[in-house]
Amino acid sequence: MSLAVIKLISTSIKDVDSIAHQIISIAKALNVKNKGPVPLPTKHIIQPTRRTPAADGSHTWEKWEMRVHKRLIEIDGSEQALRQVMRIPVPDTVQIEISLS
Repeated sequence: MSLAVIKLISTSIKDVDSIAHQIISIAKALNVKNKGPVPLPTKHIIQPTRRTPAADGSHTWEKWEMRVHKRLIEIDGSEQALRQVMRIPVPDTVQIEISLS
């Protein structure tokens, strides 16, 4: 039996956790061994910008931040479980990578 590693990536933590919960519930319903969801380190992307585009005025800055959340789930690669995982409706903000080994 093969092992399926599912990696979820999103800027919305609610979306990532809801998809992870759905995958875990599918695995439990089919009595498939699973591990996870393992939270991977959150990537912080910070972009400082000037408030005024011209050189006049005060030198004030705004910092914009985007956080990228990741979760890792391992399940046994049963064909029935993977088919049900593929049928989960995924929002546009979530990326899923499935690798079989």
